[in-house]
Amino acid sequence: MEINTTKTKEMILGPLARSNLPFLTTPTGTIDRVTSFKLLGLHIDSSLSWANHTTIIVHKASSRLYFLKQVKRAGLATHHLLHFYIAVIRPVLEYCAPVWHYALRKTQTQELESIQKRASHIIFHFTHGMPYSYMLAATNLTSLSSRRDDLSRHFFLCITSPTSCLHHLLLPPRSNAVTSRLRSYEIYPRPSTRTKRYCSLVQYGLSHYQNRIANS
Repeated sequence: MEINTTKTKEMILGPLARSNLPFLTTPTGTIDRVTSFKLLGLHIDSSLSWANHTTIIVHKASSRLYFLKQVKRAGLATHHLLHFYIAVIRPVLEYCAPVWHYALRKTQTQELESIQKRASHIIFHFTHGMPYSYMLAATNLTSLSSRRDDLSRHFFLCITSPTSCLHHLLLPPRSNAVTSRLRSYEIYPRPSTRTKRYCSLVQYGLSHYQNRIANS
């Protein structure tokens, strides 16, 4: 197979990015080395941080708030405005959430929630000045953080099914001879990691979502 160098990028992840490694070359040319790349809608950074991805989706969702204001000025009913937010704006903030939700920092989480807060102020005028938790209760909305956690939990539970194409990523389950004698147990062993930077959804799920497997 011949590599198209104009459509191929090289990214070095982790501490190796600080090394002076030679560029990859092919008979047709040298492959560009990048520190950030958009892959299937996700902006992956060589530092394994989701700060750049968060900034981009917040900016994209923020620009769509303009259209929410315009349809409100056109006299659209409140329930239609809410439907517009749920169908057009919120999906931008939740695309592939299981991949990056667990690795967000507090400031990044707050940036995402600020979009929902602004949208609520546009749709429901009475929410101005309300604390965010009260606003969620008054508008019958769920925080984006809780929604992402539910999406991640559901995705992880799907992985635990033997029919899932990602099932092989899980560690072998613990022996039933051992777990059957325990009152409370986890089916899969928890992998240990020295740093959260290299943690994955599978590792996070094994540490936080296993109780749902035992109860299902």
